[in-house]
Amino acid sequence: MYPSQERRVHVTFAVVEILYELTNLENSIFVIMETNGIELGFLEKTDDNGWLNNRYFPNKVGGKPAWLHLGDLPDQEKLICQKCAKPKSFLLQLYVPFGDDYNFHRMLYVFVCRSETCHVPNNASVLTVLRSQLPLKNEFFASEPPIESGKPLPSILPKEHKLCLVCGCKSSIKCNCCDLGYYCCLLHRDLHSKVHMSTCSKTSTIDRLSIVEFDEWEIVKESINEDEEDIKKANVLEEEKIDHELEKLSMSDKAGIFQNIPDSELEKYSANSELIDDKFFCKFRKECNKEPEQIIRYKRNGTPLWIADVEKTVASHLKEIPKCEYCGGNRSFEFQIMPQLLHYLNDDSMDWGVIAVYTCSKSCPLPSGVGYVEEFVIKQNVTV
Repeated sequence: MYPSQERRVHVTFAVVEILYELTNLENSIFVIMETNGIELGFLEKTDDNGWLNNRYFPNKVGGKPAWLHLGDLPDQEKLICQKCAKPKSFLLQLYVPFGDDYNFHRMLYVFVCRSETCHVPNNASVLTVLRSQLPLKNEFFASEPPIESGKPLPSILPKEHKLCLVCGCKSSIKCNCCDLGYYCCLLHRDLHSKVHMSTCSKTSTIDRLSIVEFDEWEIVKESINEDEEDIKKANVLEEEKIDHELEKLSMSDKAGIFQNIPDSELEKYSANSELIDDKFFCKFRKECNKEPEQIIRYKRNGTPLWIADVEKTVASHLKEIPKCEYCGGNRSFEFQIMPQLLHYLNDDSMDWGVIAVYTCSKSCPLPSGVGYVEEFVIKQNVTV
């Protein structure tokens, strides 16, 4: 197999603060564990980010994108925020191959706008999710798994495209002074001009510009197998605990502050309408408390763990999930990004409760000349 601080975030920060105490971020890899069929992700620092280039098909947060399909990189227009007209920043990518020939390699990419005024509650226009895939035999990568010993080899660069020195995306604007520097837009060229002028014509690499590029972490997968009967018993006990805690909340006049529970769970609690608001958040908190530092929940064809009442926040978006533009098939939930990630990004301009990603359920083959297809994303906040 291929390898796979404290800050303020409006109301979301208050929610996440309840879920877990802030941890020391100086030594942080993104670790994924599987529980109840859901893969959970956690952040830890890796010793050598050289292993996070595209040659090793990485899962990662931050840095520059490790592009999979090198022949047809996404055009800049796909990655421009429609509100502020600035390029979105690369947030994370997940290596999630399917069991068919044309999905032997499969990568999902998430980009986000970092302008605070663009982040409107329950509006996902600040986000872009791209899907890319390749068969085992392709023109970019060897059929044999890369060797993971010694020192990491350099990334495999596209032959037909130049990459932006600032963000690593497809570029066409050349440095005014040298033949080495390329940029995706004038904004990135201007942001980088002072840094680049001192090394112009000497190097094609630069230090990270934190205003554009997030700090980088690796994603490592670990599986936890639990007995099905034990899981059922634990779930029953968990429900009883939720009821008990919510009764105490009600008695102490603290009910109705936060909400979070999936639509499928609402029916279980419909008889107790006075406590339903608290059960949204209590369910969310209970799930997060099992692994307080989780920042990803991955479950193909699963259901998101919503952080607020769906009907009051994103119900209209769920009714408008579009069909795949290439095969016409349905899109289904694949993974969600949790609000805990906001603590690690060191940027208080962004705000979300849950980012839920829906992809083509077939992960259909892409036509010739198309290396990346945009998928559907919903951003839910804890406020309307």
